[in-house]
Amino acid sequence: MTASGKMISGMIAACMAAARHSLDFVGLAVAFVVMALVARPDLREAGEAQLMNWLQARQMPSGPLDAAKAGARAKAGKPEDLPRDQAAVTFWLSKKYRVAPEPLSVLVARAYDAGTQSGIDPTLILAVMGIESGFNPFAQSAVGAQGLMQVMTRVHTDKYQNFGGQLAAFDPVSNLRVGVEILQECIARAGSIEGGLRHYVGSANMVDDGGYAARVMAEHARLRQVASARALPISGWGQSGACSACAPRPPA
Repeated sequence: MTASGKMISGMIAACMAAARHSLDFVGLAVAFVVMALVARPDLREAGEAQLMNWLQARQMPSGPLDAAKAGARAKAGKPEDLPRDQAAVTFWLSKKYRVAPEPLSVLVARAYDAGTQSGIDPTLILAVMGIESGFNPFAQSAVGAQGLMQVMTRVHTDKYQNFGGQLAAFDPVSNLRVGVEILQECIARAGSIEGGLRHYVGSANMVDDGGYAARVMAEHARLRQVASARALPISGWGQSGACSACAPRPPA
């Protein structure tokens, strides 16, 4: 072997020896740390707390949250900031269904927006919500209807694609928008609100809808009176009596 070859071989051997010693050192260091943590629980707890703080800091936004984005993410608002008719409807529904007015105010405002876009009276949309779920965004019927407007998620999966998928059924605003879209289709198919409600609940081809359309229309009439500043007593605290089978079906 040449002199240069011996030199390279010697350097490689030295590097390998150094690497082995380094690994030995790291192993010893880890062993000492583990022994120290076992012997000193207070050190372990302090380390865990520091690690948790670091993880939480990593999840926090690095800069100030944009006001517009914060408003878009808000799930509650001030009813007093709504127009008079919407505020009146919010407080009336809050008392009847025992729901906090702050998150309810957002739903009322979104229902009015959806009503403008779809041509459906917003108080009808809110009446459907009340009868269907009692304003419980996590409601689920025995047949699988989910959310505020008790949409059959497995039937209307395609309608949730623009909202991030099927789990959006439990997002109040997403469920509202999908429910309004289905209700609009049902009314157009039936040619009337009452007929559309029967399609919505899946009883279009049945002799009786169990009084569903009548209950919705009665609640709709009450909400229209409230919105027009006519005070109404709260009758029948809580949910208005939506049956477990009241779940949207695909148009017949």
